[in-house]
Amino acid sequence: MRDGTVQKANMIWVVAAALVNSDGDVLVQKRAVGQSMAGLWEFPGGKIEANERPEDALVRELHEELGITVKPDDLKPLSFASAPLGERHLLLLLYTCRKWSGEPTAVDAEVIQWSTIEALQRLDMPPADVPLVNALLKQGVGVPTLS
Repeated sequence: MRDGTVQKANMIWVVAAALVNSDGDVLVQKRAVGQSMAGLWEFPGGKIEANERPEDALVRELHEELGITVKPDDLKPLSFASAPLGERHLLLLLYTCRKWSGEPTAVDAEVIQWSTIEALQRLDMPPADVPLVNALLKQGVGVPTLS
């Protein structure tokens, strides 16, 4: 709408995860050729389906995109980003996750990699992901865990 408001039908609700390993590195994936924003690095995740809780959507998306299993209770809300996306508007909810089963693999992406928070700041990412990197940095998410 012209006054800056967005109709509910024009909202795209998306969830993403900052998977953090024991070294404090965060997993990102590179969008595949043929996808919108191909070649950009992003946090894994995807759209929330109708009548789906954000945590359940993220559990589903992580299984579909990376082949890993995550329990909803292991997802911790961290931050969100709001950004225009053509004629629509994106609301991206970011969770952190330090516990999952399985080895992440690039099922739906060109490639995945583990990056330090500092290295994430140098990657080409979609506009909505950029403020989330800053949120990770401010929250000290990249600190290694003691085993």
